[in-house]
Amino acid sequence: MKGVVGSIVTGVVIVLVIICGFACTERVPAGYVGVVYNMSGGVTGETLNQGWHIVAPTKNVTLYSIGIEQSYLTSDSKGDSKEDESFSTPTADGKSLTVDLEFSYKYDINRVTDVFTQFKGASGKEVKDIFIKPKMIAWTQEVTAKYPVTDVFGDKRQELNEALDTYLKEKFDKYGIVIDTVNFTNISTDPETQEAIQKKVNAQQELELAKIQKQTAKVDAEKEKEVAQINAEKAKIEAQGKADAELIKANAEAEANKKIAESLTDKLIEKAKYDKWNGELPYIEGASTPIVNIKETEKTE
Repeated sequence: MKGVVGSIVTGVVIVLVIICGFACTERVPAGYVGVVYNMSGGVTGETLNQGWHIVAPTKNVTLYSIGIEQSYLTSDSKGDSKEDESFSTPTADGKSLTVDLEFSYKYDINRVTDVFTQFKGASGKEVKDIFIKPKMIAWTQEVTAKYPVTDVFGDKRQELNEALDTYLKEKFDKYGIVIDTVNFTNISTDPETQEAIQKKVNAQQELELAKIQKQTAKVDAEKEKEVAQINAEKAKIEAQGKADAELIKANAEAEANKKIAESLTDKLIEKAKYDKWNGELPYIEGASTPIVNIKETEKTE
């Protein structure tokens, strides 16, 4: 009997040890750290890295993500935004925008104990819900309030997004929260404002088109003027070339004629006449005059 009782007691002790072992074991997932809170002494500054850890029953571990976490404030059921979390935000000209926002964040590994203290032991997820998301809305409203609605829907959309990114990083940093990225995924406004914006956009596009057409016409006119100048220069060159060619030709002919003239003598002329004479004397009524001086011709032979 005593043996049976002893076995039961031993079994109970083993079970209690196992239960106690599980109760004193804490698992920190990858990408997280655990802040240890001692019920008898508060936060000691001790943090636990990822993995399994033996923790005394008098200590409590609160998890904070040091890896990138993605979060959403959207009208769709996306990620941790399971309901409509889109929000309204003002512009510099008093208009109202409805925006969807997505952002990524993490906790600074070197300041997680400060986060634990500032937010009274709230977990990383709880801090996101009670502080990060509400402040995302409030501080976004401060940024958009500096931009007119036409700029938001115009060429300063990227500038607005960059300004928001810089502003939120600065604001959250003092709380030990690191904002990695933040982006507007959708921006809309009321139909009346949207129509007015579209009219302005259309007017700007028409103005730009008119400027382009004017510039194009100016370029075409300059091209035509340039072509005309080129053609005039070409014609001038061709005319000059032609005149030079005529002059060269005339000079050559004059030079040739001069040489021919210098080479002619009375005897050559008479010989040429003789070569062409058919032997008949020309008949002229009332007189007959030979056209060739036969005696002079014979002397040359």
